[in-house]
Amino acid sequence: MHFLTVLLLLPVLCSIISTYSSTATRKCEDSLATPLPYSSFTSSSVYARGYGAGYAKLNRKQGAGGWSPLESDHYHWLQVDLGARKQVVSIVTQGRYSSSDWTNKYRLLYSDTQKNWRPYLQDGNIWTFEGNVNSEGMVRHELQHAILARYIRFIPLEWSRDGRIGVRLEFYGCSYWADVISFDGHGVISYRFRSKKMKIVKDIISLKFKTTSRDGVLLHGEGQQGDYIFLELRSARLQLSINLGSNQYGSIQGHTSVISGSLLDDDHWHSVVIERYRRNVNFTLDHHTQQFRTNGEFDHLDLDYEISFGGLPVSMKPSSGGKENFVGCMEGIVYNGDNITNLVHRKKVDTTSFRNLTFSCAESNSFPVFFNSTSFLQLPGQSDSDTVSVSLSFRTWNPSGLLMFTALADGWLEVGLTEGKVTVYINVTQKKSTHITISSGSGLNDGQWHSVHLNVLENYAMLTIDGDEASTVRTAIPIQIQTGGTYYFGGYFLHTHSRSLQHSFQGCMKMIHIDDHLTDLRALEQGLIGAFENVSLDMCAIIDRCVPNHCEHGGSCSQTWDTFSCNCNGTGYTGATCHTPIYQQSCEEYKHQGNSPGNYWIDPDGSGPIPPFRVSCDMAEERVWTTLKNNLSPQMSITRGEPDEKAVLHITYNVTDQQVLSVTSSAEKCEQYVAYACRMSRLLNSPGGAPFTWWVGRANERHSYWGGSGPGIQKCSCGIEHNCTDPKYYCNCDADLPSWREDAGLLVYKDHLPVSQVVVGDTRRAGSEAKLTIGPLKCQGDRNFWNAASFSSPGSYLHFHSFRGETSSDISFYFKTSSTHGVFLENRGTSDFLHIELRGGSVVVFSFNVGSELMELVVHSPMPLNNGKWHRVEAEKNIKEAVLQLNGQYREVRPTLPQGHTKLEFYSDLFVGASSGQRGVLGCMRALRINGVMFDLEERAKVTSGVNRGCQGHCSSYGMNCRNGGKCVEQYNGYSCDCSLTAYNGPFCTNDVGGYFETGTLVRYDFLPESGPSALQEVKSLFGLRVPSEANLTQEELVLSFSTYSAPSILVYISSRTQDYVTVVLRHNGSLQIRYSLGGLSEPYTIDVDHRNMANGQPHFVNITRNLREIRLQVDHYPVSIYTLPEGSDTQFNLVKSIFLGKVFETGQIDPILIERYNTPGFVGCLSRVQFNKVAPLKAALRSGMAAPITIHGILVPSNCGASPLTISPMASSGDPWHIEPAGVVFPFNEDKASGDGVDRNSAVIGGVVSVVIFTVLCIMVFTIRHMFRHKGSYHTNEAKGAESADCADAAIIVNDPAFTETIDESKKEWFI
Repeated sequence: MHFLTVLLLLPVLCSIISTYSSTATRKCEDSLATPLPYSSFTSSSVYARGYGAGYAKLNRKQGAGGWSPLESDHYHWLQVDLGARKQVVSIVTQGRYSSSDWTNKYRLLYSDTQKNWRPYLQDGNIWTFEGNVNSEGMVRHELQHAILARYIRFIPLEWSRDGRIGVRLEFYGCSYWADVISFDGHGVISYRFRSKKMKIVKDIISLKFKTTSRDGVLLHGEGQQGDYIFLELRSARLQLSINLGSNQYGSIQGHTSVISGSLLDDDHWHSVVIERYRRNVNFTLDHHTQQFRTNGEFDHLDLDYEISFGGLPVSMKPSSGGKENFVGCMEGIVYNGDNITNLVHRKKVDTTSFRNLTFSCAESNSFPVFFNSTSFLQLPGQSDSDTVSVSLSFRTWNPSGLLMFTALADGWLEVGLTEGKVTVYINVTQKKSTHITISSGSGLNDGQWHSVHLNVLENYAMLTIDGDEASTVRTAIPIQIQTGGTYYFGGYFLHTHSRSLQHSFQGCMKMIHIDDHLTDLRALEQGLIGAFENVSLDMCAIIDRCVPNHCEHGGSCSQTWDTFSCNCNGTGYTGATCHTPIYQQSCEEYKHQGNSPGNYWIDPDGSGPIPPFRVSCDMAEERVWTTLKNNLSPQMSITRGEPDEKAVLHITYNVTDQQVLSVTSSAEKCEQYVAYACRMSRLLNSPGGAPFTWWVGRANERHSYWGGSGPGIQKCSCGIEHNCTDPKYYCNCDADLPSWREDAGLLVYKDHLPVSQVVVGDTRRAGSEAKLTIGPLKCQGDRNFWNAASFSSPGSYLHFHSFRGETSSDISFYFKTSSTHGVFLENRGTSDFLHIELRGGSVVVFSFNVGSELMELVVHSPMPLNNGKWHRVEAEKNIKEAVLQLNGQYREVRPTLPQGHTKLEFYSDLFVGASSGQRGVLGCMRALRINGVMFDLEERAKVTSGVNRGCQGHCSSYGMNCRNGGKCVEQYNGYSCDCSLTAYNGPFCTNDVGGYFETGTLVRYDFLPESGPSALQEVKSLFGLRVPSEANLTQEELVLSFSTYSAPSILVYISSRTQDYVTVVLRHNGSLQIRYSLGGLSEPYTIDVDHRNMANGQPHFVNITRNLREIRLQVDHYPVSIYTLPEGSDTQFNLVKSIFLGKVFETGQIDPILIERYNTPGFVGCLSRVQFNKVAPLKAALRSGMAAPITIHGILVPSNCGASPLTISPMASSGDPWHIEPAGVVFPFNEDKASGDGVDRNSAVIGGVVSVVIFTVLCIMVFTIRHMFRHKGSYHTNEAKGAESADCADAAIIVNDPAFTETIDESKKEWFI
């Protein structure tokens, strides 16, 4: 977006460059102070003759070799009169020649009139310059923003410990001149155009202004068609309003309004530049630029007749809505290359509305006083008077502070600010103590000027705020007061009074009246009246720390005098400046944190400008799918329009185009299902005709291919696969049949997705009908999350070009290494420095510079970081603090210095690894992101020696996510869990595999004989059976879960080729019994679990582990019980033969008690998690399409029976800030009826039956088709030489298009084999 803005503004920028090229050719580097006479230098005091201000010129040795004041304290200054307004760009200082006198730190004030001084600001603070550390060295500072002024004051803050304040200095810059016009609130400059109407595509408007008024119109232009441009002061803030056009129906609203700046009524010069090219606007106020794009769809600004400066044209005043004209001064007014102020000077512009046109700016009569937390004024008033009359104006950000205090003859009186309102306390102690409190106003700590007027007379007190009579509060006073004659403003530090006063006032005051007389503060400055301490006279250095707003991503800013704070609620971000994202970048990252499928908020660009948004994350399979749903209902009927109209359907996704692009650009592949059901409604009008229907995708591009096909191919899926209803057409619907047909398939060219609009054209005829389905956009994977590089040499590194150093910057990445130390990344610029490294195998260090200071953050890990596992580093610095976080839990936070947060410099080139001879970290880094931008490590590694793409060894970090015995398998861009030797499925082997057994259902799993057929041996190899054939076991483990209402029944029976067996049964009363028959005993050894009825329909878990004679049994969550086989029992389970589930159907001798008591009618209910050592019989039975030594009798319906809770649960959903439960979901809490997976058992049974029927029908169709089309041969569409084997040219195009590799995936191999 920023690139587009810059591109569109190129003509404007070129115009600016050409306009000021003559100025740019002459460098602004003149020596300003040295040519001045001695009299141009003045100071607060002089130490002695020869130390005068006029000797403070750089490199001069005359006199005492520089200026020194009488006392070295904070009340002194050196002032330079430049003779006229100059543009100052730099300052150089030295100490006093050949002495121990110099200045370590200082500030600069400047003014045009020696009044109303303004401090030099940088990075939103009163800037403190670093000075000298000796007498001869020169220290130069380039000013970030040039000073335009005639008078400059040098204010020493710190000086030599061994000497005094001493300085020699020089200012560098050049002359400055501009026409100045004074506006009195009546005069308006009307600049008439050369033609009556102006249709303008680009504008450049610039001006400077200063004022003491809060409101006023600076610029106004309007056209009869409703276009306008409007610049005005509103509550001392600048508002720019532009409208390039709205239509008469109101569907296009062009009004756009932007506000910038604050406290602009400070009587200082402020510069404004407005640059517009079509709808792109740069609005710059005092070097802070806002870029925005106007609303609506029009590009030209249509103005009629004229544009006015200083107010509205006279003809518009009756309908102006109370807009005030500007009162103050303007200079340098330039409109599209025309110097308006110069034209006014030459009388080329209409100025008849001015009563007295002057070309100078009148001096302000106000004399502000600036208070800090240790400041006060002491002023005299009448003593022994029965009347108190005090008024003043103040401005502050603090909600509380002392405004005025005076001691009475008996008691005291105080005026203070309390929680944003003015409160008066009167305490009189004549005979008995009398307390009177009155208050008025609210929100007076808004930084604006507010007036307070207090009158205390014989029998009443009256308080008025801002001259508003409606705010006046009046109260009776029962006693008479008598004044003491001394008034303190801003604080009272003569600690003689026993009362604890409230906080001192921080802010500005002016117009102080005592006893109805305006106090002469200049006499105070000269020491003629009163006293003061730590105040700055004739200056108001109030700073709005919320303008510009450092709270990012829509965070709200609030402030006190010293600092600001950000409220990040509802933004999706956190931190001191709302810079840090609270959501993960993708569904892939949520998965690897162990989260379950569901709805989540993701933030693909982290701290970047794209806001977080909600998606659906499907993590049930090995690959993660991200789903963006749209507003179109399935099978949406297309309404019939007018004969010449097409039906247009707009598809919205509740996300912006940028948000969609952030998902698709990082995804491995994307797809979107589309379906067009038709009856006499043609779709693409194939072959060769103009399509009746098309769809619009990303970038508003029109596409005329349909699901299952590809770009440039005007066909549907059936046209690619040659199975359309009518072979003459390439779509089923193009046959124009009176019966319902459908063309459906997946759109998989992700650069075209998602579908944003569908235009349907053939529904106007009689009998024509159509229904449209546009599925959600689904994208798989996140390549950024696994984007990695391996560093094989300590000297290897990846080199990236410079990136922008913002006020807030963040860096995050994953690493794994076996090294004890090394550099992760760094830059070494001339002005910016950044460095992150590993020390000692357990310490991460983040160092950077803020101004001239170096900051270092250190985080210690309690466990080694060089353990070959992935670890995450997150570093951030902003205007308030720096943060270093390791693995999401170990962190250090430090406040940053208030100065030095400039963002105009670029970092130098970035090195991932170490450059300049340092040692880099050996190992891997991945997912490197800086300021929301992902760095492509893999692409850069392709062309860098010593660095390889990707990284192996993910299992060392994520292997613990493979649960229940699953094995972690390394992959190039991640890992997967092999669940083949477990009773579980799913990406982490956490999904139960189970089945519902109907009456008479049994599952039999046969162990293979040692000399089995080769085919069965292949099956054995395929399943990886670890139990030897006809094994003789001395230890085994049997695990199962079940739920049933049926008893008695057999759950599991394990037979042998001898008479040995192990079985688990439910007895008649529902209790559990385990029977061991290993030989040596006349009766089987039984274990009865009698403590509860387990045939209660709830899921139960059983684990039986035997080692020789010891049997360990755990049921549900009860403690483990230990049993011992009798001494007479054998300890070997001989020749294990088969596993029976649900029922026994075995030849040979079987325990008759089992058959008689438990085998009929058989188990009815759910079994899951069944595993005997490494064999999972139920999973093998339910795994479709693969041969296995399994026999199934009866109906077995897949179901996990609610037996398994999630085994990866880092936090509960209720406490997970990222998890969103679907609306309306109600979970069962009735213990007797609850099902852990929320699946209705009856529905599962019905669904299973339907699935079996459909599967059977499909199998019959497959074999029929194979028989009919056996002659067609076979081919695969995923080979590089697809053009040779493809059945048609269109299929070959799809296969060989490198940008369309997923169009026909591997699962769509032809059936014709």
